[in-house]
Amino acid sequence: MKLDQNGIENRAQWEQAGYKLPKFDRAAVAKATKEHPFWIHFGAGNLFRAFQANVVQKLLNQGKLDRGLIVAEGYDYEIVEKMNHPHNDYSILVTLKADGTVEKTVVGSVMESLALDSENETEYHRLKEIFCKDSLQMASFTITEKGYSLVNGKGETLPAVEQDFKNGPKKPMSYIGKVASLLYARYKDGEKPIAMVSMDNCSHNGDKLYAAIHTFAEQWTEHKLADAGFLAYVENKEKVSFPWTMIDKITPRPDDSIEAILKKDGVEELEPVVTSKNSYVAPFVNAEECEYLVIEDAFPNGRPELEQGGLMFTSRETVDKVERMKVCTCLNPLHTALAVFGCLLGYQLISAEMKDTTLKKLIEEIGYTEGLPVVVNPGVLDPKEFIDTVINVRIPNPFMPDTPQRIATDTSQKLAIRYGETIKAYLASDSLNVADLKRIPLVFAGWLRYLMAVDDNGNAFELSPDPLLDTVRPYVAGVRLGEAVDVEALKPVLSNTKIFGVDLYEVGMADLVCRYFTEMCAGTGAVRATLEKYV
Repeated sequence: MKLDQNGIENRAQWEQAGYKLPKFDRAAVAKATKEHPFWIHFGAGNLFRAFQANVVQKLLNQGKLDRGLIVAEGYDYEIVEKMNHPHNDYSILVTLKADGTVEKTVVGSVMESLALDSENETEYHRLKEIFCKDSLQMASFTITEKGYSLVNGKGETLPAVEQDFKNGPKKPMSYIGKVASLLYARYKDGEKPIAMVSMDNCSHNGDKLYAAIHTFAEQWTEHKLADAGFLAYVENKEKVSFPWTMIDKITPRPDDSIEAILKKDGVEELEPVVTSKNSYVAPFVNAEECEYLVIEDAFPNGRPELEQGGLMFTSRETVDKVERMKVCTCLNPLHTALAVFGCLLGYQLISAEMKDTTLKKLIEEIGYTEGLPVVVNPGVLDPKEFIDTVINVRIPNPFMPDTPQRIATDTSQKLAIRYGETIKAYLASDSLNVADLKRIPLVFAGWLRYLMAVDDNGNAFELSPDPLLDTVRPYVAGVRLGEAVDVEALKPVLSNTKIFGVDLYEVGMADLVCRYFTEMCAGTGAVRATLEKYV
Protein backbone atom coordinates (compact mmCIF):
# COMPACT_ATOMS: atom_id res chain seq x y z
CA MET A 1 0.00 0.00 0.00
CA LYS A 2 1.77 3.09 -1.26
CA LEU A 3 0.60 6.58 -0.39
CA ASP A 4 0.46 8.10 -3.87
CA GLN A 5 -1.97 8.41 -6.77
CA ASN A 6 -1.31 4.91 -8.09
CA GLY A 7 -1.42 3.32 -4.66
CA ILE A 8 -4.73 4.95 -3.70
CA GLU A 9 -6.38 3.52 -6.82
CA ASN A 10 -6.48 0.16 -5.04
CA ARG A 11 -9.30 1.46 -2.85
CA ALA A 12 -10.48 -1.92 -1.59
CA GLN A 13 -7.11 -2.69 -0.01
CA TRP A 14 -7.07 0.61 1.89
CA GLU A 15 -10.70 0.38 2.96
CA GLN A 16 -10.25 -3.19 4.22
CA ALA A 17 -7.44 -1.89 6.43
CA GLY A 18 -9.84 0.66 7.93
CA TYR A 19 -8.87 3.83 6.06
CA LYS A 20 -11.33 6.52 5.00
CA LEU A 21 -10.52 7.65 1.48
CA PRO A 22 -11.36 10.77 -0.55
CA LYS A 23 -14.81 10.35 -2.11
CA PHE A 24 -14.54 13.01 -4.82
CA ASP A 25 -13.20 13.08 -8.37
CA ARG A 26 -9.71 14.30 -7.59
CA ALA A 27 -8.74 14.94 -11.22
CA ALA A 28 -11.78 17.16 -11.74
CA VAL A 29 -11.19 18.99 -8.46
CA ALA A 30 -7.50 19.49 -9.31
CA LYS A 31 -8.41 21.00 -12.70
CA ALA A 32 -10.96 23.37 -11.14
CA THR A 33 -8.52 24.35 -8.38
CA LYS A 34 -5.74 25.11 -10.85
CA GLU A 35 -8.01 27.29 -12.98
CA HIS A 36 -10.00 28.96 -10.20
CA PRO A 37 -8.17 28.68 -6.84
CA PHE A 38 -10.06 29.99 -3.84
CA TRP A 39 -7.70 29.25 -0.93
CA ILE A 40 -3.92 29.15 -0.71
CA HIS A 41 -2.26 28.26 2.59
CA PHE A 42 1.29 29.11 3.68
CA GLY A 43 2.89 26.55 6.00
CA ALA A 44 2.79 22.88 4.98
CA GLY A 45 3.20 21.53 8.52
CA ASN A 46 1.28 19.10 10.70
CA LEU A 47 -1.43 21.49 11.89
CA PHE A 48 -2.44 22.38 8.34
CA ARG A 49 -2.47 18.75 7.26
CA ALA A 50 -4.49 17.63 10.29
CA PHE A 51 -6.99 20.49 10.43
CA GLN A 52 -7.55 22.81 7.45
CA ALA A 53 -6.84 20.14 4.82
CA ASN A 54 -9.20 17.70 6.53
CA VAL A 55 -12.00 20.29 6.82
CA VAL A 56 -11.79 20.92 3.06
CA GLN A 57 -11.74 17.17 2.39
CA LYS A 58 -14.97 16.70 4.38
CA LEU A 59 -16.67 19.43 2.35
CA LEU A 60 -15.38 17.97 -0.93
CA ASN A 61 -16.71 14.55 0.10
CA GLN A 62 -20.11 16.09 0.81
CA GLY A 63 -20.17 17.94 -2.52
CA LYS A 64 -20.22 21.31 -0.73
CA LEU A 65 -16.93 22.35 -2.34
CA ASP A 66 -15.73 21.69 -5.87
CA ARG A 67 -12.17 22.94 -5.41
CA GLY A 68 -9.38 22.00 -3.05
CA LEU A 69 -6.37 23.67 -1.45
CA ILE A 70 -3.03 24.92 -2.66
CA VAL A 71 -0.22 24.91 -0.10
CA ALA A 72 3.03 26.87 -0.19
CA GLU A 73 6.01 26.27 2.10
CA GLY A 74 8.27 29.24 2.68
CA TYR A 75 10.51 28.20 5.55
CA ASP A 76 11.63 24.68 4.70
CA TYR A 77 11.31 23.80 1.01
CA GLU A 78 12.36 20.19 1.71
CA ILE A 79 8.94 19.52 3.27
CA VAL A 80 7.33 20.01 -0.13
CA GLU A 81 10.16 18.32 -2.06
CA LYS A 82 10.52 15.25 0.17
CA MET A 83 6.99 14.79 1.53
CA ASN A 84 4.31 16.42 -0.63
CA HIS A 85 5.64 15.70 -4.11
CA PRO A 86 6.63 12.01 -3.64
CA HIS A 87 3.15 11.30 -2.21
CA ASN A 88 1.22 13.35 -4.81
CA ASP A 89 0.09 15.67 -1.99
CA TYR A 90 -1.68 12.86 -0.12
CA SER A 91 -1.16 12.44 3.62
CA ILE A 92 -2.58 10.22 6.33
CA LEU A 93 -4.37 11.76 9.29
CA VAL A 94 -4.43 9.52 12.34
CA THR A 95 -6.97 10.85 14.82
CA LEU A 96 -6.26 9.59 18.34
CA LYS A 97 -9.51 9.49 20.28
CA ALA A 98 -9.81 9.59 24.04
CA ASP A 99 -11.88 6.38 24.05
CA GLY A 100 -8.88 4.48 22.69
CA THR A 101 -10.00 4.22 19.09
CA VAL A 102 -7.93 5.37 16.15
CA GLU A 103 -9.44 6.88 13.01
CA LYS A 104 -7.31 6.70 9.86
CA THR A 105 -8.03 9.06 6.96
CA VAL A 106 -6.20 9.51 3.68
CA VAL A 107 -6.43 13.25 3.05
CA GLY A 108 -6.32 14.26 -0.60
CA SER A 109 -7.73 17.80 -0.57
CA VAL A 110 -4.37 19.45 -1.37
CA MET A 111 -4.20 19.82 -5.15
CA GLU A 112 -0.89 21.61 -5.53
CA SER A 113 2.18 22.22 -3.36
CA LEU A 114 4.78 24.88 -4.07
CA ALA A 115 7.95 26.31 -2.59
CA LEU A 116 7.69 29.99 -1.69
CA ASP A 117 11.12 30.51 -3.21
CA SER A 118 11.80 33.59 -5.33
CA GLU A 119 14.87 31.85 -6.80
CA ASN A 120 12.69 29.04 -8.16
CA GLU A 121 11.35 30.95 -11.15
CA THR A 122 8.79 28.34 -12.21
CA GLU A 123 7.15 27.96 -8.81
CA TYR A 124 7.35 31.65 -7.94
CA HIS A 125 5.73 32.55 -11.25
CA ARG A 126 2.98 30.03 -10.50
CA LEU A 127 2.42 31.64 -7.08
CA LYS A 128 2.07 35.06 -8.71
CA GLU A 129 -0.36 33.55 -11.21
CA ILE A 130 -2.45 32.19 -8.34
CA PHE A 131 -2.41 35.55 -6.58
CA CYS A 132 -3.68 37.27 -9.74
CA LYS A 133 -6.73 35.00 -10.05
CA ASP A 134 -10.09 36.73 -9.55
CA SER A 135 -11.34 33.61 -7.75
CA LEU A 136 -8.76 33.72 -4.93
CA GLN A 137 -10.61 34.57 -1.70
CA MET A 138 -8.04 33.96 0.99
CA ALA A 139 -4.42 33.31 1.79
CA SER A 140 -4.00 31.72 5.21
CA PHE A 141 -0.93 31.12 7.34
CA THR A 142 0.46 28.74 9.95
CA ILE A 143 4.07 29.92 10.04
CA THR A 144 4.41 30.38 13.85
CA GLU A 145 4.39 33.75 15.61
CA LYS A 146 8.10 34.12 14.87
CA GLY A 147 7.31 34.03 11.15
CA TYR A 148 5.73 37.51 11.26
CA SER A 149 8.70 39.17 12.94
CA LEU A 150 10.94 41.42 10.86
CA VAL A 151 13.49 41.87 13.66
CA ASN A 152 15.74 39.67 15.80
CA GLY A 153 15.67 39.35 19.58
CA LYS A 154 17.60 42.60 19.95
CA GLY A 155 15.10 44.52 17.84
CA GLU A 156 17.46 44.77 14.85
CA THR A 157 15.97 44.40 11.37
CA LEU A 158 16.76 40.95 9.97
CA PRO A 159 19.38 41.05 7.18
CA ALA A 160 17.07 39.47 4.56
CA VAL A 161 14.32 41.95 5.45
CA GLU A 162 16.77 44.86 5.23
CA GLN A 163 17.80 43.72 1.76
CA ASP A 164 14.18 43.35 0.67
CA PHE A 165 13.41 46.90 1.83
CA LYS A 166 16.18 48.15 -0.44
CA ASN A 167 15.60 45.87 -3.42
CA GLY A 168 11.82 45.98 -3.69
CA PRO A 169 9.23 43.36 -4.61
CA LYS A 170 10.91 41.83 -7.66
CA LYS A 171 12.91 39.07 -5.97
CA PRO A 172 12.58 39.23 -2.18
CA MET A 173 14.34 36.75 0.11
CA SER A 174 12.52 37.09 3.45
CA TYR A 175 9.30 35.17 4.15
CA ILE A 176 7.02 38.18 4.58
CA GLY A 177 8.82 40.02 1.80
CA LYS A 178 7.85 37.22 -0.57
CA VAL A 179 4.24 37.25 0.63
CA ALA A 180 4.12 41.04 0.26
CA SER A 181 5.44 40.73 -3.31
CA LEU A 182 2.67 38.25 -4.17
CA LEU A 183 0.13 40.66 -2.72
CA TYR A 184 1.72 43.41 -4.81
CA ALA A 185 1.20 41.26 -7.92
CA ARG A 186 -2.50 41.04 -7.00
CA TYR A 187 -2.61 44.82 -6.55
CA LYS A 188 -0.97 45.38 -9.94
CA ASP A 189 -3.47 43.05 -11.59
CA GLY A 190 -6.44 45.23 -10.70
CA GLU A 191 -6.39 45.83 -6.93
CA LYS A 192 -8.32 42.59 -6.44
CA PRO A 193 -9.77 41.95 -2.96
CA ILE A 194 -8.48 39.19 -0.68
CA ALA A 195 -8.46 38.08 2.97
CA MET A 196 -4.99 37.51 4.48
CA VAL A 197 -5.80 35.13 7.34
CA SER A 198 -3.26 34.26 10.02
CA MET A 199 -4.25 30.99 11.67
CA ASP A 200 -1.28 30.89 14.01
CA ASN A 201 -1.70 30.31 17.70
CA CYS A 202 -0.96 33.83 18.90
CA SER A 203 -3.09 36.69 20.17
CA HIS A 204 -4.43 39.20 17.63
CA ASN A 205 -2.62 37.25 14.91
CA GLY A 206 -4.20 39.27 12.10
CA ASP A 207 -2.59 42.43 13.46
CA LYS A 208 0.84 40.78 13.45
CA LEU A 209 0.46 39.80 9.80
CA TYR A 210 -0.89 43.25 8.92
CA ALA A 211 1.98 45.04 10.68
CA ALA A 212 4.56 42.98 8.78
CA ILE A 213 2.94 43.39 5.35
CA HIS A 214 2.22 47.08 6.02
CA THR A 215 5.89 47.72 6.85
CA PHE A 216 6.93 46.33 3.47
CA ALA A 217 4.27 48.40 1.69
CA GLU A 218 5.52 51.53 3.48
CA GLN A 219 9.17 50.87 2.69
CA TRP A 220 8.58 50.00 -0.96
CA THR A 221 6.26 52.92 -1.68
CA GLU A 222 8.44 55.38 0.25
CA HIS A 223 11.50 54.40 -1.80
CA LYS A 224 9.47 54.31 -5.02
CA LEU A 225 10.09 50.60 -5.46
CA ALA A 226 6.32 49.99 -5.70
CA ASP A 227 3.38 52.03 -6.95
CA ALA A 228 2.25 54.66 -4.46
CA GLY A 229 -1.22 53.11 -4.40
CA PHE A 230 0.03 49.80 -2.95
CA LEU A 231 0.13 51.21 0.59
CA ALA A 232 -3.45 52.47 0.32
CA TYR A 233 -4.49 49.04 -1.02
CA VAL A 234 -3.00 47.27 2.00
CA GLU A 235 -4.66 49.78 4.34
CA ASN A 236 -8.09 49.45 2.70
CA LYS A 237 -10.14 46.82 4.58
CA GLU A 238 -12.57 46.66 1.67
CA LYS A 239 -9.68 45.42 -0.46
CA VAL A 240 -7.35 43.55 1.90
CA SER A 241 -8.50 42.25 5.28
CA PHE A 242 -6.41 40.76 8.09
CA PRO A 243 -8.94 38.89 10.24
CA TRP A 244 -8.19 37.73 13.78
CA THR A 245 -8.55 34.01 14.42
CA MET A 246 -8.31 31.58 17.33
CA ILE A 247 -7.09 28.08 16.54
CA ASP A 248 -6.82 25.13 18.89
CA LYS A 249 -5.81 21.60 17.96
CA ILE A 250 -2.94 19.54 19.33
CA THR A 251 -0.78 17.90 16.65
CA PRO A 252 2.39 16.48 18.25
CA ARG A 253 5.26 15.43 16.03
CA PRO A 254 4.69 12.08 14.21
CA ASP A 255 4.99 9.30 16.77
CA ASP A 256 6.79 5.96 16.37
CA SER A 257 3.83 4.05 17.82
CA ILE A 258 1.55 5.46 15.10
CA GLU A 259 4.09 4.61 12.42
CA ALA A 260 4.07 1.02 13.73
CA ILE A 261 0.25 0.83 13.43
CA LEU A 262 0.35 2.02 9.82
CA LYS A 263 3.21 -0.33 8.92
CA LYS A 264 1.23 -3.25 10.35
CA ASP A 265 -1.62 -2.25 8.05
CA GLY A 266 0.75 -2.59 5.10
CA VAL A 267 1.45 1.08 4.34
CA GLU A 268 4.91 1.43 2.78
CA GLU A 269 7.57 4.16 2.85
CA LEU A 270 6.44 5.76 6.12
CA GLU A 271 9.89 6.79 7.32
CA PRO A 272 9.95 10.33 8.69
CA VAL A 273 12.31 12.85 7.14
CA VAL A 274 14.47 15.21 9.18
CA THR A 275 15.30 18.10 6.88
CA SER A 276 18.47 20.14 6.86
CA LYS A 277 16.50 22.79 8.78
CA ASN A 278 15.61 20.16 11.38
CA SER A 279 11.92 19.90 10.47
CA TYR A 280 10.58 16.46 11.42
CA VAL A 281 7.97 15.39 8.89
CA ALA A 282 6.34 12.11 7.94
CA PRO A 283 3.71 10.96 5.43
CA PHE A 284 1.30 10.85 8.37
CA VAL A 285 0.26 13.21 11.12
CA ASN A 286 -1.21 12.21 14.49
CA ALA A 287 -3.66 14.55 16.18
CA GLU A 288 -6.34 14.80 18.83
CA GLU A 289 -10.02 14.71 17.84
CA CYS A 290 -10.94 18.11 19.34
CA GLU A 291 -10.45 21.17 17.14
CA TYR A 292 -11.56 24.79 17.18
CA LEU A 293 -11.07 27.51 14.59
CA VAL A 294 -12.89 30.79 15.23
CA ILE A 295 -12.47 33.41 12.48
CA GLU A 296 -13.39 37.07 12.22
CA ASP A 297 -15.83 37.19 9.32
CA ALA A 298 -14.05 39.75 7.14
CA PHE A 299 -13.66 38.46 3.58
CA PRO A 300 -13.73 41.23 0.96
CA ASN A 301 -13.78 38.72 -1.93
CA GLY A 302 -16.39 36.47 -0.29
CA ARG A 303 -15.81 32.97 1.05
CA PRO A 304 -17.32 29.48 0.83
CA GLU A 305 -19.55 28.23 3.64
CA LEU A 306 -16.71 26.70 5.64
CA GLU A 307 -18.90 26.76 8.76
CA GLN A 308 -20.40 23.57 7.31
CA GLY A 309 -17.01 22.02 8.03
CA GLY A 310 -17.06 23.14 11.66
CA LEU A 311 -15.26 26.49 11.43
CA MET A 312 -16.87 29.36 13.36
CA PHE A 313 -17.22 32.81 11.78
CA THR A 314 -17.98 35.73 14.05
CA SER A 315 -17.00 39.28 15.03
CA ARG A 316 -13.48 40.46 15.94
CA GLU A 317 -14.65 41.12 19.52
CA THR A 318 -15.87 37.54 19.86
CA VAL A 319 -12.62 36.11 18.48
CA ASP A 320 -10.79 38.14 21.13
CA LYS A 321 -13.02 36.76 23.90
CA VAL A 322 -12.47 33.19 22.71
CA GLU A 323 -8.72 33.79 22.53
CA ARG A 324 -8.59 35.18 26.05
CA MET A 325 -10.79 32.36 27.34
CA LYS A 326 -8.44 29.74 25.94
CA VAL A 327 -5.05 31.37 26.51
CA CYS A 328 -5.63 33.10 29.84
CA THR A 329 -7.82 30.66 31.72
CA CYS A 330 -9.34 27.55 30.18
CA LEU A 331 -6.49 25.65 28.49
CA ASN A 332 -3.01 27.16 28.28
CA PRO A 333 -2.57 27.85 32.03
CA LEU A 334 -3.49 24.23 32.78
CA HIS A 335 -0.98 22.96 30.21
CA THR A 336 1.81 25.14 31.62
CA ALA A 337 1.17 23.92 35.18
CA LEU A 338 1.36 20.31 34.01
CA ALA A 339 4.49 21.05 31.98
CA VAL A 340 6.42 22.58 34.88
CA PHE A 341 5.47 19.98 37.47
CA GLY A 342 5.63 17.14 34.95
CA CYS A 343 9.31 17.89 34.31
CA LEU A 344 10.02 18.09 38.07
CA LEU A 345 8.17 14.86 38.87
CA GLY A 346 9.67 12.82 36.05
CA TYR A 347 6.66 12.49 33.76
CA GLN A 348 7.23 11.85 30.04
CA LEU A 349 3.61 12.22 28.91
CA ILE A 350 1.10 14.96 29.72
CA SER A 351 -1.72 12.39 29.63
CA ALA A 352 -0.02 10.31 32.35
CA GLU A 353 -0.08 13.31 34.69
CA MET A 354 -3.87 13.21 34.70
CA LYS A 355 -3.69 9.92 36.61
CA ASP A 356 -1.91 11.84 39.37
CA THR A 357 -4.79 12.95 41.60
CA THR A 358 -2.81 15.88 43.03
CA LEU A 359 -1.88 17.30 39.63
CA LYS A 360 -5.40 16.77 38.31
CA LYS A 361 -6.83 18.62 41.30
CA LEU A 362 -4.28 21.42 40.80
CA ILE A 363 -5.39 22.16 37.25
CA GLU A 364 -9.07 21.80 38.18
CA GLU A 365 -8.59 24.51 40.79
CA ILE A 366 -6.59 26.73 38.41
CA GLY A 367 -9.31 26.38 35.76
CA TYR A 368 -12.62 26.23 37.60
CA THR A 369 -11.85 28.00 40.89
CA GLU A 370 -9.33 30.70 39.97
CA GLY A 371 -9.80 31.19 36.22
CA LEU A 372 -13.49 30.76 35.49
CA PRO A 373 -14.66 33.73 37.63
CA VAL A 374 -12.86 36.18 35.32
CA VAL A 375 -13.75 34.61 31.96
CA VAL A 376 -16.00 36.62 29.66
CA ASN A 377 -18.32 34.14 27.94
CA PRO A 378 -17.74 34.59 24.18
CA GLY A 379 -21.09 33.05 23.30
CA VAL A 380 -19.84 30.78 20.50
CA LEU A 381 -18.14 28.48 23.03
CA ASP A 382 -19.16 27.89 26.65
CA PRO A 383 -16.14 28.37 28.98
CA LYS A 384 -17.13 25.70 31.51
CA GLU A 385 -17.84 23.15 28.78
CA PHE A 386 -14.49 24.06 27.21
CA ILE A 387 -12.65 23.35 30.50
CA ASP A 388 -14.69 20.16 30.98
CA THR A 389 -13.48 18.91 27.58
CA VAL A 390 -9.88 19.93 28.30
CA ILE A 391 -9.76 18.16 31.67
CA ASN A 392 -11.90 15.11 30.90
CA VAL A 393 -11.19 14.42 27.22
CA ARG A 394 -8.24 16.28 25.75
CA ILE A 395 -5.41 16.22 28.29
CA PRO A 396 -6.07 12.68 29.64
CA ASN A 397 -6.12 11.19 26.11
CA PRO A 398 -3.59 8.34 26.57
CA PHE A 399 -2.95 8.15 22.84
CA MET A 400 -1.71 11.73 22.52
CA PRO A 401 2.09 11.52 22.66
CA ASP A 402 2.53 15.05 24.01
CA THR A 403 5.23 15.71 26.58
CA PRO A 404 5.68 18.15 29.47
CA GLN A 405 9.13 18.88 28.07
CA ARG A 406 7.67 20.16 24.77
CA ILE A 407 5.06 22.31 26.47
CA ALA A 408 7.64 23.72 28.92
CA THR A 409 9.38 25.41 25.97
CA ASP A 410 9.47 29.23 26.26
CA THR A 411 7.64 29.27 29.62
CA SER A 412 9.08 32.69 30.49
CA GLN A 413 7.24 34.07 27.46
CA LYS A 414 3.93 32.51 28.49
CA LEU A 415 3.46 33.30 32.19
CA ALA A 416 2.37 36.92 31.71
CA ILE A 417 -0.50 35.95 29.43
CA ARG A 418 -1.45 32.60 30.94
CA TYR A 419 -1.57 33.83 34.54
CA GLY A 420 -0.81 37.55 34.61
CA GLU A 421 -4.07 38.42 32.87
CA THR A 422 -6.07 36.57 35.53
CA ILE A 423 -4.20 38.43 38.28
CA LYS A 424 -4.96 41.74 36.55
CA ALA A 425 -8.63 40.80 36.27
CA TYR A 426 -8.75 40.08 40.02
CA LEU A 427 -7.09 43.44 40.70
CA ALA A 428 -9.69 45.22 38.57
CA SER A 429 -12.66 43.43 40.12
CA ASP A 430 -14.84 44.80 42.91
CA SER A 431 -15.79 41.32 44.08
CA LEU A 432 -12.56 39.32 43.70
CA ASN A 433 -9.43 39.43 45.86
CA VAL A 434 -5.91 38.66 44.61
CA ALA A 435 -5.13 37.18 48.03
CA ASP A 436 -7.54 34.35 47.20
CA LEU A 437 -5.28 33.14 44.40
CA LYS A 438 -3.32 30.22 45.86
CA ARG A 439 -2.70 27.89 42.92
CA ILE A 440 -1.24 30.41 40.44
CA PRO A 441 1.54 31.35 42.94
CA LEU A 442 2.18 27.63 43.33
CA VAL A 443 2.88 27.38 39.59
CA PHE A 444 5.20 30.41 39.76
CA ALA A 445 7.12 28.75 42.59
CA GLY A 446 7.20 25.51 40.60
CA TRP A 447 8.70 27.34 37.65
CA LEU A 448 11.48 28.81 39.84
CA ARG A 449 12.13 25.31 41.17
CA TYR A 450 12.13 23.98 37.59
CA LEU A 451 14.82 26.53 36.65
CA MET A 452 17.20 24.76 39.03
CA ALA A 453 17.21 21.88 36.47
CA VAL A 454 17.09 19.31 39.27
CA ASP A 455 14.06 17.05 39.56
CA ASP A 456 12.25 16.03 42.75
CA ASN A 457 14.53 13.02 43.15
CA GLY A 458 17.61 15.25 43.04
CA ASN A 459 18.61 14.26 39.51
CA ALA A 460 19.71 16.84 36.93
CA PHE A 461 17.56 17.20 33.82
CA GLU A 462 17.73 19.31 30.67
CA LEU A 463 15.63 22.46 30.60
CA SER A 464 13.47 23.08 27.56
CA PRO A 465 14.53 25.93 25.23
CA ASP A 466 13.61 29.40 26.51
CA PRO A 467 15.05 32.78 25.42
CA LEU A 468 15.35 33.98 29.04
CA LEU A 469 17.16 30.98 30.55
CA ASP A 470 20.49 32.81 30.70
CA THR A 471 18.75 35.79 32.31
CA VAL A 472 16.71 34.03 35.01
CA ARG A 473 18.73 30.94 35.90
CA PRO A 474 21.47 32.88 37.74
CA TYR A 475 18.90 33.95 40.37
CA VAL A 476 18.37 30.33 41.46
CA ALA A 477 21.93 29.16 40.73
CA GLY A 478 22.93 29.41 44.38
CA VAL A 479 19.99 27.39 45.71
CA ARG A 480 20.75 23.85 46.91
CA LEU A 481 18.22 21.26 48.02
CA GLY A 482 18.10 20.99 51.80
CA GLU A 483 19.85 24.34 52.37
CA ALA A 484 18.45 27.75 53.36
CA VAL A 485 17.00 29.78 50.49
CA ASP A 486 17.94 33.43 50.07
CA VAL A 487 14.57 34.76 48.89
CA GLU A 488 16.02 38.26 48.49
CA ALA A 489 17.97 36.93 45.50
CA LEU A 490 14.65 36.25 43.75
CA LYS A 491 13.52 39.89 43.80
CA PRO A 492 14.70 40.83 40.29
CA VAL A 493 12.71 37.93 38.84
CA LEU A 494 9.53 38.27 40.92
CA SER A 495 9.31 42.00 40.23
CA ASN A 496 9.76 41.52 36.48
CA THR A 497 6.49 42.60 34.87
CA LYS A 498 7.59 41.28 31.47
CA ILE A 499 7.71 37.76 32.90
CA PHE A 500 4.64 37.75 35.13
CA GLY A 501 2.58 40.57 33.65
CA VAL A 502 2.61 42.26 37.08
CA ASP A 503 5.15 43.03 39.80
CA LEU A 504 4.46 40.20 42.26
CA TYR A 505 5.63 42.40 45.16
CA GLU A 506 3.25 45.19 44.26
CA VAL A 507 0.25 42.83 44.03
CA GLY A 508 1.14 41.09 47.30
CA MET A 509 1.91 37.67 45.83
CA ALA A 510 5.72 37.51 46.10
CA ASP A 511 5.86 36.35 49.72
CA LEU A 512 3.58 33.41 49.01
CA VAL A 513 5.62 32.42 45.95
CA CYS A 514 8.80 32.59 48.04
CA ARG A 515 7.24 30.46 50.78
CA TYR A 516 6.12 27.80 48.32
CA PHE A 517 9.52 27.86 46.60
CA THR A 518 11.40 27.52 49.90
CA GLU A 519 9.28 24.49 50.82
CA MET A 520 9.91 22.92 47.40
CA CYS A 521 13.65 23.22 48.00
CA ALA A 522 13.61 21.49 51.41
CA GLY A 523 15.10 18.30 49.94
CA THR A 524 14.28 15.42 47.64
CA GLY A 525 10.55 14.76 47.48
CA ALA A 526 9.80 18.32 48.60
CA VAL A 527 7.98 19.30 45.37
CA ARG A 528 5.58 16.40 45.80
CA ALA A 529 5.17 17.15 49.50
CA THR A 530 4.44 20.84 48.85
CA LEU A 531 1.85 20.04 46.20
CA GLU A 532 0.10 17.53 48.44
CA LYS A 533 0.17 19.97 51.37
CA TYR A 534 -1.48 22.84 49.50
CA VAL A 535 -3.54 21.12 46.81
